Amino acid sequence: MQIKKSKVKSQKLKVQVVRFPATLLSPVAQFLEARLHVLKKRKKEIGKEDPFADTARTVDNAASDIEADEQFGHARTTAINKEIGKRIIQIRKALTRVKLGKYGICEECGQMIDTDRLIIYPEATLCAKDARKREK
Repeated sequence: MQIKKSKVKSQKLKVQVVRFPATLLSPVAQFLEARLHVLKKRKKEIGKEDPFADTARTVDNAASDIEADEQFGHARTTAINKEIGKRIIQIRKALTRVKLGKYGICEECGQMIDTDRLIIYPEATLCAKDARKREK
């Protein structure tokens, strides 16, 4: 008995995604650029506040309470810098998506990101559903 194999052409569904008009994206890009500038400036300021950035502290025979304060200050500035760095990366990704004409479209599923989410978090590149999945 011979089995005939037939080729079935799979048809891909073309999903038409609505994109934001360029006139709407221009102010968004300007807002994101301004936020990026503020964050870069803040990151430099935080770096200057790091007690470990002071080279004179290594020659100082500080008391243990001062040493603990320096350790805490360093941990604080490191944590803040890390979070600012994440925000800067996210804003750069959003700006790239604006330039590519993909702003407001989820990176994961390709669906439009809810405008309420974009109003609150303009640098969002994931819809709320996919953002929750990624957090887990």
